[in-house]
Amino acid sequence: MTQHDEQVTTTVPAPAHERRPVRQLLAASVGNAVEWYDWYAYTFLATYIAGQVFPKGSGNSLVPLLSTFAVFAVGFFMRPVGGLLMGAVADRRGRRAALTVTILLMGGSSLLVGLTPTYASVGVLAPVVLVAARLLQGLSVGGEFAASTTFLVESAGPGRRGLFSSFQYVSTSAGQLAASGIAALLVATLTEGQMDGWGWRLPFLIGAVLSLVGFWIRQGAHETHEAPAGQGDRPGLFDALRHHPRQSLLICGITAGGTLAYYTWTSYLPTYAELNTDIDKSQALLAGTISLAFFALLQPLGGLLSDRFGRRPPLLFFGIGFTVLSVPLLKSLTGSFTSLLLVQCAGMVLLTGFTSISAAVNAEVFPARVRAAGIGFPYSLTVALFGGTAPYMGTLFKEIGSPGLFPVYVAVLCVVSSFVYLRLPETAHRPLER
Repeated sequence: MTQHDEQVTTTVPAPAHERRPVRQLLAASVGNAVEWYDWYAYTFLATYIAGQVFPKGSGNSLVPLLSTFAVFAVGFFMRPVGGLLMGAVADRRGRRAALTVTILLMGGSSLLVGLTPTYASVGVLAPVVLVAARLLQGLSVGGEFAASTTFLVESAGPGRRGLFSSFQYVSTSAGQLAASGIAALLVATLTEGQMDGWGWRLPFLIGAVLSLVGFWIRQGAHETHEAPAGQGDRPGLFDALRHHPRQSLLICGITAGGTLAYYTWTSYLPTYAELNTDIDKSQALLAGTISLAFFALLQPLGGLLSDRFGRRPPLLFFGIGFTVLSVPLLKSLTGSFTSLLLVQCAGMVLLTGFTSISAAVNAEVFPARVRAAGIGFPYSLTVALFGGTAPYMGTLFKEIGSPGLFPVYVAVLCVVSSFVYLRLPETAHRPLER
């Protein structure tokens, strides 16, 4: 290989003192917010999409089948694949290359959702297009976590990995709030006919434009990982799993309780309250929005505390807190706005012990050579198995007449993760392996 070839294929990270921390944070956070804005926009507008793409009463048996699996399962199914593939790109080509790919994938999939034809106009091709868009979205979101977490933590200066890590969930919450806010604004200002006809498409077209903004910001970010120059030096797709099986299982154990609690408290709790109390739907959604904003504000504080006192104390605060309080907190819901808001905010305080530092903890487990893929696959797989199924498990327990089992399920999984946290080596004050 010539010297010229090496320059073309090697990505050299900028020295730590030359990186601009604000630009690095912005590059990861803005892109991550856009990713999650697009992901949650689909969730908030699913009923309008279904009415146009999966019409009721269709004689084609493929349509309801596609609807059932595409809307609820395809996105989460693809996240582990995205974590593995985009993580490998980040390890082989550099973190910035992977971040560029994920944001373009999300922008393209968002545009595809926004331009999806109706079933009335093209028949079964409409749900096929939507399935393709959701496949791309799941691939992108799974890859985004793998690339952005490693990028964030590697961009941090000494004693600041926890703080930088916390912006993963600050930006995720910002994207979720933006999606819910735009969806609520459209529903409030447009007629039902306008929403059904074209209004539901607007948030996805906006998301496609925002992806281009995120792409531009990421182009100015500094690389944090030197990509191997030679083909033989690059890690294989499954090198992290093959050479670091213990660390891969450790990521699963760290994540299991946290992802179930996260999706329960940030996404499912308003629905859980509606199913088990007589709270008004609008009040439940308002409580969820307020608590999510509160949650975003807590994240940097949790990251700073972990930088000072270590990773294990906040993780145990989360794990033991949810083990002890999941059942009494969820049983204390009465159907009032105040009750739901207090329960949700209390859970957010506990949850911060996990979310604010999960990126740092995960990054500190793996060596740099396979860090992104090592995190991406086991993390996304665990999220798909436990986080993505939280609403279904809660609804299932309700349908079989035992809604009280769901809080127990949350507590049991948090017990499992708490035992992992107890045995986790303290890594906060160790240098990050490069």
